[in-house]
Amino acid sequence: MKNILIALMILSLASCAEKKDALTANEIVDKAIKNAGGERYKNAEIDFVFRNREYKSKREGGKFNLQRKMTDSTGNEIRDILDNNGFQRLVNDTVVEVADSMKVAYGNSVNSVHYFVQLPFGLNAEAANKELIGKDSIAGREYFEVKVTFAENGGGTDHEDEYMYWIDTKNFEVDYLAYNFETNEGGLRFRKAFNHRIIEGIRFVDYENYKYDDLSTPLSELDELFEKRELELLSIIETKDVKVKLGS
Repeated sequence: MKNILIALMILSLASCAEKKDALTANEIVDKAIKNAGGERYKNAEIDFVFRNREYKSKREGGKFNLQRKMTDSTGNEIRDILDNNGFQRLVNDTVVEVADSMKVAYGNSVNSVHYFVQLPFGLNAEAANKELIGKDSIAGREYFEVKVTFAENGGGTDHEDEYMYWIDTKNFEVDYLAYNFETNEGGLRFRKAFNHRIIEGIRFVDYENYKYDDLSTPLSELDELFEKRELELLSIIETKDVKVKLGS
């Protein structure tokens, strides 16, 4: 009887220690952000090229300025700017009027590219809700599965979209992500990061971008489908000519 009580006490203590050491979704994301660049994001100027368009972001504490520059078929230079004050479009350095509905669409487009390029920094946005789903393994490595949704207030027009991030349990790198969306009849995407590189202390990656046609599939199952090679490779997402200038 005495031995049984001792065994139960040991199991109880082990269980308590495990719970004490368990990380919350917020703590996991905080560690992922710290690992990928941390405070450097908050005062950095980042330039890159994506799909032959030039992008620039500048952050100074709570201030942000996200830009996209491109040239149209007639040779006009178009610069889209999204900052704390909203969205504006410049054509050949002259501000032009844009319908409110298109401001939202253009602004979301600009924000989306910067969001994915600077992951996991955006996961601590005020509107982001994080939930630890559990742990799983991909290619023999263990990952936290963190689900992220966005509140309607501050979450943008696509706040109903859901995201899943696979964050390495040892080094807290985001190696895989998935999301669903409702625009253009909806879709499911799964991304595998590659070409990891550190520039001025900030981590950048490119992605293999996969799709799956059964839109009822939970995001948490896409990693298993990926390992079974049941996902279709849709595209390669590359961020080129990345330059980082850190502020004080």
